[in-house]
Amino acid sequence: MAVPTPVPASAPRTGMVVLALLLVYVVWGSTYLGIRLALEGGALPLTTVSGARFIVAGSLMYAVLRWRGMAAPTGRQWRNLVFMGLTMLVLGNGMVVLAERTVSSGLAATAVASVPLWMALFGAIRGEHATKGEWLGIAIGFLGVVWLNAGSSLTASPQGLILLLIAPIGWAFGSVSARRLDLPAPFMTAAGQMICGGVMLVALGLATGERPTSWPSMNGLLAVAYLCMFGSIVAFTAYVWLLHNVRPALAGSYAYVNPVIAVLLGAWIGHERFGAHDLLAMGVILAGVVVLTLARTRAK
Repeated sequence: MAVPTPVPASAPRTGMVVLALLLVYVVWGSTYLGIRLALEGGALPLTTVSGARFIVAGSLMYAVLRWRGMAAPTGRQWRNLVFMGLTMLVLGNGMVVLAERTVSSGLAATAVASVPLWMALFGAIRGEHATKGEWLGIAIGFLGVVWLNAGSSLTASPQGLILLLIAPIGWAFGSVSARRLDLPAPFMTAAGQMICGGVMLVALGLATGERPTSWPSMNGLLAVAYLCMFGSIVAFTAYVWLLHNVRPALAGSYAYVNPVIAVLLGAWIGHERFGAHDLLAMGVILAGVVVLTLARTRAK
């Protein structure tokens, strides 16, 4: 979710930084397996795994923020939040959930790791000139994306491949566009974005024929609850705190840590298996993101 990235005003405590990073690394990395478990437990992809959990999480955050006296978004800000919900949650998260019906959680996480590469490309198109190091990172990362899509187990699922191409593009486009939008305070932006995106996801699910015929299993309900509470509230709160207290490069390091966590958890708990081609392509994508991040840090 896109939020401003202010410069830290003072040095935070090391313990708090480590805790926040662990939450973002582990929890966000585990959400891909959580999505898979929710789907296997009978939860509907758009109306429940994505839509309902965002509505619940966003509404809880919104209620707490208003209770604490934070101003509600203006009419113009709500329109911008609808745009962000569409690009980042419907096209971003929603497509990942649909893809995980046929694609492993580890591969889904690795495909989403290309978000910084797309963000850099969209930024360059908008006139934010990239350095040679940044272009090198973009080139390496996209080589890995092409490699992953061309010969891995993704080719067995053409629909999953397309969805995992749409998801990072939608998230990145919304993130880059948000920099120029009139938005409320960061936490209110997150809450409003989840509410708007959640409503659209539920509407899309119903429009495409999703109808609950029975309750999900207990494991499915617990997975959705985990995604709602920890993935959408706890980890994102930690992420926003990091953006306000550490350098953006460190806060954004989740982009190349989450796939590693997702792959490890997928293999350990979900018994997912990856071939040498998959693992090598994952490594190339992550190398591209690391080169891009380091180049941006040096440029700044």
